[in-house]
Amino acid sequence: MIAIVAVTKEGEEIAKIINSSFSGKSKLYSLSKGRLKNLVNKLFDKDKFEGIVFIMALGIVVRLITPHLKNKYLDPAVVAIDRVGRFAISVISGHEGGANKLAIEIGNILYAEPVITTGSESRKKIIIGIGCRRNVKKEEIVKGIKYAITKTKSSLNNVRYVATIDLKKNEFGLKKACLELRVPLRIIPMDVIKNFKGKYQRSSFVKEKIGIEGVSEPCALLAGRRTKLILPKIKTGRVTVAVARED
Repeated sequence: MIAIVAVTKEGEEIAKIINSSFSGKSKLYSLSKGRLKNLVNKLFDKDKFEGIVFIMALGIVVRLITPHLKNKYLDPAVVAIDRVGRFAISVISGHEGGANKLAIEIGNILYAEPVITTGSESRKKIIIGIGCRRNVKKEEIVKGIKYAITKTKSSLNNVRYVATIDLKKNEFGLKKACLELRVPLRIIPMDVIKNFKGKYQRSSFVKEKIGIEGVSEPCALLAGRRTKLILPKIKTGRVTVAVARED
């Protein structure tokens, strides 16, 4: 169970969006700042939630949780979100406790930027962009990703994200492929792709179909920072794959 804590009206609206997306696996707390300390005592020491999401300044979160911290194997996953939902920051228990995964999941819900600083994830520089037909099978996506990785002479261990457009966020085969490969799925909003001025192969056919000029290449480039394509889009069956690297 995930606890979601908000202390402002703006934060409460964001909390409601997150809460509705967790389908009964979360609990929403909306309260004044003056009652925060008692609530945090309860969340950490009594109810023992597996994850806590705070929608407030990171400094406030740090001061609130510090007295309760034990170690990365026992502490809940803690994620902080700024009051306008721009960033989802993995604060503690990032790798072992699941805060990194939770930050990415919330980032996909809000179309926010996941902020992850743990060493094991920060050293991963490869991002795979995926475009696919509707109802594509998991096996087709896995095959396409593995083929692309082979072409770049890289490794799945170096892949930070698989990235796709928001139109494909509920594709079951894509979700299953990412779970099998143990790579987080990052969702890029269509509006972000529309406004992207970077260099990639633009297709009039794709634009006619979905309203933008490409999926796999811009998604790969937009899911990281200072990215460049190391494998332009290739098509394997009903899947299109491109690979970018952060420099």
